[in-house]
Amino acid sequence: MVIYIDESGSINNHNSASRYFVIALVNATNKESLKRAYKRFVSSNHNTLLKLDRNRSHPKTGKIVKEGSRMFSDGSFRELKGAYFDKDMKENFVDFFSRKQSFELYYIRVANKKLTEQQCRNTSHAFNYIIKYAIEFLISNGHLPDEYCSLQLDNRNEKAESRMFLQDYLNTELVMNKTASDMFDVTYHDSAKNSLVQIADVFSNLYYSHLQTGGYDRELRKLENAGILKYIINYPE
Repeated sequence: MVIYIDESGSINNHNSASRYFVIALVNATNKESLKRAYKRFVSSNHNTLLKLDRNRSHPKTGKIVKEGSRMFSDGSFRELKGAYFDKDMKENFVDFFSRKQSFELYYIRVANKKLTEQQCRNTSHAFNYIIKYAIEFLISNGHLPDEYCSLQLDNRNEKAESRMFLQDYLNTELVMNKTASDMFDVTYHDSAKNSLVQIADVFSNLYYSHLQTGGYDRELRKLENAGILKYIINYPE
């Protein structure tokens, strides 16, 4: 089993504008099929993605509020970034990938206002604990099989010591308490070189956008009806 993970938002219980932190887990049941689908999506939407990958300015002040050139470099495609998708592109993304029975999608919805000061003081430890909590829940309740599991994450936000910690943490906690009978392998990647981490990025931003502003009920229902969106975990309960 290979699960690709990315997140949107931040772990922060003092920012009223960031009510939720979202983690998307993409379980690739047919990795090669999903990679081919990714390539077809990029090629068929190349020009629109290029247009979306631009500086975003404040409508009144003209000040740049979001720098572009994240999905492309010197005109060449680099990677998908959900934060640069507009509503039409997010809808297009869901319509395209909801036809592919090659992955399962799980969300972790973290309610920031319910987090303790201690959890927010060390966000790397909090993130690792939330991942452990979610994997334990999904295996214990039969949503994921109890088998060898490779977790692949974006490396942009994690310090080296935290990367080493998560693998040992999962293997100690989940194997010792008999939730899992096989081992966990955790690797961190430059997302530009891992297409399926990019897919997790877009899905995490889709749900994060829905929680912030609404408007994606149809897309979430479509994923659920297609048998792709399997479960949304609330943390804390």
